[in-house]
Order: sequence, then structure tokens, then C-alpha cells
Amino acid sequence: MRTRIFGRLGWQVSEIGFGAWAIGGGWGAQSDADSLAALHQALDLGVNFIDTAQGYGNGHSERLIGQVLRERRGESIYVATKVPPAPGAWPPAPHDRIEDRYPERYLRERVELSLRQLGVDRLDLLQLHTWTRAWNKNPVALETLRTLQKEGKIGGIGISTPEQDQNALIGLMRGGWLDAVQVIYNVFEQEPAAEFLPAAAEHQVGVIVRVALDEGSLGGKWTPATTFGADDFRSRYFAGDRLARTLARVDQVKQAIGAEEASLPVAALKFALKPGAVSTVIPGMRNPQQAQANCAVGSAPPLSDALETRLRAFNWLRGNWYAGK
Repeated sequence: MRTRIFGRLGWQVSEIGFGAWAIGGGWGAQSDADSLAALHQALDLGVNFIDTAQGYGNGHSERLIGQVLRERRGESIYVATKVPPAPGAWPPAPHDRIEDRYPERYLRERVELSLRQLGVDRLDLLQLHTWTRAWNKNPVALETLRTLQKEGKIGGIGISTPEQDQNALIGLMRGGWLDAVQVIYNVFEQEPAAEFLPAAAEHQVGVIVRVALDEGSLGGKWTPATTFGADDFRSRYFAGDRLARTLARVDQVKQAIGAEEASLPVAALKFALKPGAVSTVIPGMRNPQQAQANCAVGSAPPLSDALETRLRAFNWLRGNWYAGK
């Protein structure tokens, strides 16, 4: 497993990290036995970076990770978690006050919650789970996180991009507010290459790439007959004709890859890893088999320049499918 430097924090993190949304719930049926086995398999294969959130299964993901951390005490494992805003619109409305959605007392309580659920004395990286550029001129919540950082409660400060406006974080990076950012970047969503990733590189901000497989469509296993349960997030993301439209494009991506790469998901993960600004890519891993397949990319040769150029043609301006409408 190759490693990369995680921005100004200087950590050496595995190119492939563990995305822990699905093990918390929200992606259909998931057994704790499979989740724990996936975590252990990934760590055995060289993963040393795990991304989770308080909202993944109402803390269930954090608690499972905490169990694994206790079982592997002494190993160097970085865990990034996320705090949701106080109840209200998601994503935050442009008229929301940051003092209402991320007040200091609330943030302190939430930090203590993650410390308990993970069973650690300090959070390696605390990310705000969403944002609005309306708060960029007065990011008081980040001032609170800086105070918590000085108190030793957290190591690094980050934000996960709002899906509908990922570039909202560029000004914060340039202003020195962030140690890390989490961004959607994949074969279909390439806008971050224009300004977001260069800004992160210039200001030594660690970059976590999520949704490298487009919520599963670039995994290469789905057909037009694929369905998702009502409790599965993807039933909303791929609602209506979205799945059919996506799979038509996936077929074109497969043709572009040809025989150059081992498989569609391997090429997709390598595409997400190609930019030098990227620190780690965090595909979801729900069982040991998925962990093994994803982790193998971390030791495979990088994507060729020629194939990256061909895949750039699949940038897709499709709007915000996370709105659930």
C-alpha cells in the first residue's frame, strides 16, 4: 500500500482509506460481523486512514471503529470523523446563521460524543459535515475548532464539501482555515480539477476524495434491472431514470478503458488518485472481499496519462442528485 503526505499535518496516509458510511447503516442491510471483518481486512492490507461521521447510523459507525481501535491498540491508525450541523435545513440555507447551526457549546458537546464513541483521547481530524459559503466571511465555528485544537481535543480541522457548491471551500483554504477538505471527485464529477484541487495543493491542505465510484455505479456490477431497498440511500440518488442514464454512460466508460486496465472500478479509483493534490481516496467497504479489491489499487501502478485523458471526456454536468428530488 503506497502512502501520501496528508497536507500540512504531515501524516503518511494510505492512498486507499476506509469509507465507513455503509457500515453505519443507510445502504441497506449490513451485519456488524461483516463490517468488523472489513475493517480488520483493510487494516491488515495497509490501510491506516478511516473516515466516518456521527451521522452514520447515529453513531454506530463510530462505535464499530472504536471497537476495532481497541482491538488493534498501538497501531498507527488515523480516524477522521464529522459533526453535523444542529437541526435545520440540509444543506444549510443561505440565510442560516452559523451561530445557530454550529454554536460553540454544541460543537464542544459533539466533540465529546465522538471521543466517547471512538474511545480515544483526541480526534485526529474533525470535519464539519456540511457548509454554506454564506458563512465564509465570518467562520466562527472554525474559530471554535481552532480553540479545541489548541486544547488538544482535535488534531486537524476540516470540512466536507456541500455537494451543490463544492467550490465554497476554496476561500477558506486560501485563508488558512483548513487542514483538510473532503471532496467528491470521480470520472463523472471533475469540476474540482479546475480550481479546488490546485488551491488545496498550493495551501498544503489534505484532500480526502469521496464518491470515487459514483455511489457504486462505477463498480461495474449493476444492470438496468438493479434495484435498491427503501432504506438504501441509493434508491433516492438513482431515482427515476437516473440509473438508466448513468449505466448508459458507464458502458461508454468501459469502452474507453478497453483492455488497458484490469477493471472498471480499478480504473475509477486510479482516476480519483491521479491528481497530486489528493491525499487519500475512501471507497466504502462492507465486507472483506470489497476491502481486498479496493486495497489492491493502493499497490497497483498509477493510471496512465493516456487513459486519464480519455476519461476526462466523461465529465458530466448533471446537477445535485443528493437533494433527493
